[in-house]
Amino acid sequence: MKSYQYSDAVGLEEWSPRPQGWVHHPQRSLILEEEEETQLVAAVQAASLKERNRFGGIFRDHVVDTRQYLDHVRESTAGTQGRPVKLFANHFRVTSRPQQITYKYNIDYMPDIEDGNVRSELLLQHKAIIGKCYIFDGTSLLLPHKLRSPKMELVSLLKKQVVKVTIEFTSELMPTSPDCLRYYNILFRRILKMMELEQVGRNYYNKREATEFRDHKLVIWPGYVTSILEYETSITLCADVSHKLFRMQTAYDLISDIRDGFPTKQELQDQVSKQLVGSVVSTMYNNKTYRVDAINWEETPRTTFKTSDGAEITFVEYYKTRYNQVVTELNQPLLISKGKWKKGKQDMPREPILLVPQLCNLTGLTDALRKNYRVMRDLALHMRLDPEKRQHELRKLMNTIQTNKEIQRELQLWDLKFDASFLSFSGRILKEVRIFQGRRAVVCVLSSEKKELYDGIKQYLCVSCPIPSQCVIARTLDKPQTLLTIATKIAQQMNCKMGGALWKVETGLQNAMFIGIDCFHDTVNRQKSIAGFVSSINQELTQWFSQCVFQESGQELVNGLKACLEAALKLWCKHNLFLPQAIIVYRDGVGDGQLQALLDHEVPQIESSLRSVYPKNSGVKLTFIVVKKRINTRFFVESEGRLRNPLPGTVIDVEVTKRQWYDFFIVSQSVKDGTVTPTHYNVIHDTVRFTPDRIQHLTYRLCHMYYNLAGVIRVPAPCHYAHKLAYLVGQSIHQEPHHSLASRLFYL
Repeated sequence: MKSYQYSDAVGLEEWSPRPQGWVHHPQRSLILEEEEETQLVAAVQAASLKERNRFGGIFRDHVVDTRQYLDHVRESTAGTQGRPVKLFANHFRVTSRPQQITYKYNIDYMPDIEDGNVRSELLLQHKAIIGKCYIFDGTSLLLPHKLRSPKMELVSLLKKQVVKVTIEFTSELMPTSPDCLRYYNILFRRILKMMELEQVGRNYYNKREATEFRDHKLVIWPGYVTSILEYETSITLCADVSHKLFRMQTAYDLISDIRDGFPTKQELQDQVSKQLVGSVVSTMYNNKTYRVDAINWEETPRTTFKTSDGAEITFVEYYKTRYNQVVTELNQPLLISKGKWKKGKQDMPREPILLVPQLCNLTGLTDALRKNYRVMRDLALHMRLDPEKRQHELRKLMNTIQTNKEIQRELQLWDLKFDASFLSFSGRILKEVRIFQGRRAVVCVLSSEKKELYDGIKQYLCVSCPIPSQCVIARTLDKPQTLLTIATKIAQQMNCKMGGALWKVETGLQNAMFIGIDCFHDTVNRQKSIAGFVSSINQELTQWFSQCVFQESGQELVNGLKACLEAALKLWCKHNLFLPQAIIVYRDGVGDGQLQALLDHEVPQIESSLRSVYPKNSGVKLTFIVVKKRINTRFFVESEGRLRNPLPGTVIDVEVTKRQWYDFFIVSQSVKDGTVTPTHYNVIHDTVRFTPDRIQHLTYRLCHMYYNLAGVIRVPAPCHYAHKLAYLVGQSIHQEPHHSLASRLFYL
């Protein structure tokens, strides 16, 4: 029997590591965000990428002024070309906010307390001192008045244990300070709690309005994702609808179901690991979510650990005492999660966590559910909201804020008011892109969709025997009515994999190389992260060079860009007999808070590569654009009294853009169902000196150049090529593809 040690008396969430013990810490949730214009399953899979401190990153980016270095757009970043259109956005203007100086205090605890709710409870034992008007983020306190002393040492009680709380003045905040925005967001989360919404991760959900799908054993909680930030001309609240998907099944239920079909112990353990490892579970006692990394078959809920006073307690006793949860299955194994794993935080220690399967609800969709048309259809009806339904849900939110007296009293303490209507402004619709059609046209027919079969074929044909290959599932060819369409599609894919061009568009640039960079993070197996680097090697953008960089797990910034670009320039020169005079980089897969790091780490690598290849005073230019798909801003147009999606080609570069950035939004796609999601572009380096109109047109045209879809995609083609490359290598091949495939689109 192993023992475990508490570091304090707060509870299991605050264990300290011991050399041979497991540690239990709270995890942020993996939230299901809507991605209406993609397959619903893609939205579910993308949810795992939300596991990061979103707000901290946003505020770090907010203070990075990239526009100060771009003198050619110092006066304006707005374009003029295109047909004007009146737009609405899911932003609500802040019409009033505090205009007086506020006072910031640092809060320390001895012994240290990790749980944010407990920290707040301990501080509020002294509400008579700090007053009723306060904002607390767990480590710092914002007050509209000064306390009587710059440093105060107070005593709080936690289950009869004395905790010293130190309050120390740190700074005065002017009303215009960017730090104030962070506290407004904390205050707004308090408002959501007052609406009886439950926090799961960073967002808030309405359990009372949950929709159950008993036939599918699924339940959806509706909720909201919100942020208050400063934009071009005002501070606004951006609010969007979010959904949290749970399965009406615990991890122990799944283990029990598997046990019935596998008689031997080893078979059972193998199958349980296959089903659970990599999945996300939600603890029913506190709504926290964890990724399952392994199964501990040696421990059970009867395992004991030591509290801070030396007493031994079992998991069963702990959960009954702490959460009034009864563990009835005493011989079940325990789930292991490696703790907090965040993209860009690979150097941080990740302490393992033990969880009781009976107290863990499963989340997300199984493969069987994803392939079930009825399931996906029913989910889509609730999760893919069209503009009218989205507006209705957001009006409910704003109406509650405006009419709830308790909420209004809380907001009035800080003189914070919101407009109840969508923000409106003018956008522009760009001209349609002219497509120049090219000629139309080794195939592997798979008996099933087994990942192991697909991975094995791709590993062999991409590494051992480098041949561009196209895999087709046999049942796809069993539909006579669509056989011609499928055969044409296969022929097109084979054509472009062999280096053929299906179509092209005019970019308006001569001698320019386009580069796409994206990263794949294996959040299931937590193996190496893969950076995909893709660059054009001819002026028509019909041939592409690709290379992968293997990095530490979770690493977002790419270290090998210098070598990648040098190889790309060498191949360009071989094809064209001269070097390009402009390099345009579209960088996708960048997390919040990474903007300054890109300027400090990736842009200098590219500049260094150019200096090593080009002669001095060559005049080669570089533009670096950050692409962001996972955003919460949505745009709408009004037609016949109803809100609808904007047309493809709609560009937005006013009101909801940032004064300190050279940024814009483009709606490049049309969608049949739900609300279209725009893509955000931020030009952080530009010696080409693009005008707003020129870079917007160029970016939109590049969205037409992806050869795996006869239509328009959400991001420029080099971005999506880089994504497909990184995904294939990270998910299936797990090693460097053979160099002879570097100039083929073998990853489509």
